[in-house]
Amino acid sequence: MPSRRKPLPIFAKELSWLSFNARVLQEAEDPSVPLIERVRFMGIFSNNLDEFYRVRYADVRRLAVFSKGREKASWEKLLDDIRDASGDLQARFDAVYRNCLSELRENNIYLVDERQLDVQQREFVTRYFYSRVLPELAPLMISDTTASPQLEDGWIYLAVRLQLRGGNTRYAIVNIPTDRLERFVVIPSLASQPQRQVILVLDNIIRACLQAVFRGTCDIQTAEAYTIKVTRDAELEMGEGITQSVVDAVSNSLKKRKQGDPVRLVYDRRMPADLLDTLVRRLRLGGYDNVLPGARYHNSKDFMDFPNLGPKTLESRPLGQLPVRRIERQGNILDAIAERDILLNYPYHSFRYVEQMISTAAIDPAVRAISITLYRVAKNSHIGRSLVCAAANGKEVTAIVELRARFDEAANLSWAQRLAEAGVKVIFGIPGLKVHSKLIMVSRQEGSAIRRYVHIGTGNFNEKTARIYTDISLFSANQEVAEDVANVFDFIHHTYRRHKFRHLAVSPLNNRSLFLRLIHTEIVNARAGRPAEIFLKCNNLVDEDIVARLYEASEAGVRIRAIVRGMCSLMAGVEGFSTNIEVISIVDRFLEHSRIYIFHNGGEPRYLMSSADLMTRNLDHRVEVTAPIYDPEAQSVVQRLMDTLWNDNVKARIISGQQENEYRARGTRKRFRSQDVLARLYAEDEHQQDQDAAEPG
Repeated sequence: MPSRRKPLPIFAKELSWLSFNARVLQEAEDPSVPLIERVRFMGIFSNNLDEFYRVRYADVRRLAVFSKGREKASWEKLLDDIRDASGDLQARFDAVYRNCLSELRENNIYLVDERQLDVQQREFVTRYFYSRVLPELAPLMISDTTASPQLEDGWIYLAVRLQLRGGNTRYAIVNIPTDRLERFVVIPSLASQPQRQVILVLDNIIRACLQAVFRGTCDIQTAEAYTIKVTRDAELEMGEGITQSVVDAVSNSLKKRKQGDPVRLVYDRRMPADLLDTLVRRLRLGGYDNVLPGARYHNSKDFMDFPNLGPKTLESRPLGQLPVRRIERQGNILDAIAERDILLNYPYHSFRYVEQMISTAAIDPAVRAISITLYRVAKNSHIGRSLVCAAANGKEVTAIVELRARFDEAANLSWAQRLAEAGVKVIFGIPGLKVHSKLIMVSRQEGSAIRRYVHIGTGNFNEKTARIYTDISLFSANQEVAEDVANVFDFIHHTYRRHKFRHLAVSPLNNRSLFLRLIHTEIVNARAGRPAEIFLKCNNLVDEDIVARLYEASEAGVRIRAIVRGMCSLMAGVEGFSTNIEVISIVDRFLEHSRIYIFHNGGEPRYLMSSADLMTRNLDHRVEVTAPIYDPEAQSVVQRLMDTLWNDNVKARIISGQQENEYRARGTRKRFRSQDVLARLYAEDEHQQDQDAAEPG
């Protein structure tokens, strides 16, 4: 193992996260990406950055405040590095924004402001303002004599400077009600240019009628408005009681989040100094360290829903969610699972088979019980409705609902209450541990015995994200594996009980020890001159003990390949530590989310899928499940999946020691875009299934 006397090369996870978001921004910069998709990637980038400041930056800032001595200086240095990196990204974003606006105009899509309206358009905007917008506005006057305004985290506002006729100046803040109105409003085209599609953002509709917001309150000579956005510390503080008190704690904490400490103010850089000074003082920002100048518009996350008013070629070609012939031929998904294990990869395969597992069980008279873990629940969840149906049909339904899934607490709380009212047994997880595993268990009476059918996955039971996240699901009727799943549910419900898991590894009990043991096996084999290899895919690789053990494996001669979408503290290619490690990251139209771990294991490969990333929180502070993939056909599918991703030379970036995000060089090879290739391969698989079924005998 590399000597622990010299410090391990560790890339700060916060800076690595910004490097990941830079890869997202690369998609918005890439002229080969369809234009509307580039605009939407700008929205994803902006949404990511908001979350970064609400969570990761807020954590570092908190540590910098409470640390002392060298440790304090280290955290403060990291804060400076974060600000520098964020500033560079913001400058790149502004350039991308200008380029996209120009290309939209080339396609007759015009994002205009209030100064570019003709008479007819202004009349339309005025009518829209009075009928739709004005009733939703709640302006706040700000001064040294008024209370500090409590601006909502992540919302956008207009900071307004009113010049009165008597010479006085007043300041105000006006909300932009994007929670109730569309941010992008299509308005009539110019009569002289009917081919143009014209969009006005809601901010500019308010600007166009700004004085009307304050009519009757003061004698206004001029009114100027500048967009601002406050980002607050998103940390939730809750008690540990897992009873009704958890519901109360989440509800109260959500309210507290709205008043969390501000960690960032983004403002229109054209804002007058007197207005900015007033905001910094009245919002209690404590100075200008966390005040960032920006462009005229904020909350660019709304670009994720930017409408396509042009031809379909401005968007990516749809990749349909494939039906699975093997399940379709059986008719009943439980019968198909009983035949042999099924492994599906979303969004290439249809997510409706997960929904079907629940909906079928809900009406099957032989089904006695259904258990499920719910981490992020869709607002209009088909799975949630099927659980309600199952309870109404007399099934014993248990739902482990994680109320602490960050930013989805409100949706999960709403579903927990709805399920409980329907007769579902709702359990709110474990004190101090988030339940992040993705499990379903259906117990069915078959003859004189109960047979269990299970689902183990890498992604949430969320119909919306299943269309854009790549995840894998394993459906199995292996009764030994199913017994382990049953024991996971029992562990969540009764943490004092200790179970011996024969097939699964479960955080916080033995996931860490499993990964360390498997890495150690590869080290032993390499040192004995036998082939040794580790091939892994995860979202984040930041746990320092795991990184240290991978460094040890590298220097022992183990070949290590890693596909890491997000944060990666491991620094590849460092002499004496990681010369046998290669890391790539793939950012494309689908968010790579599946976690897969393959160990050579002396020629008898271990194929594992997991809900856990290689992060301390996943290994030690959450309930996570890692499952073996035993079925040879499923193993082949997973191996092909990993090989296909590794061969990507279009969307793969090399994650070197300094994480510059260089695209993998293609050389003389043809374009190989892994997500497109996988869509084709899965379609060919299903076609082959049809042909095999059609052959006689």
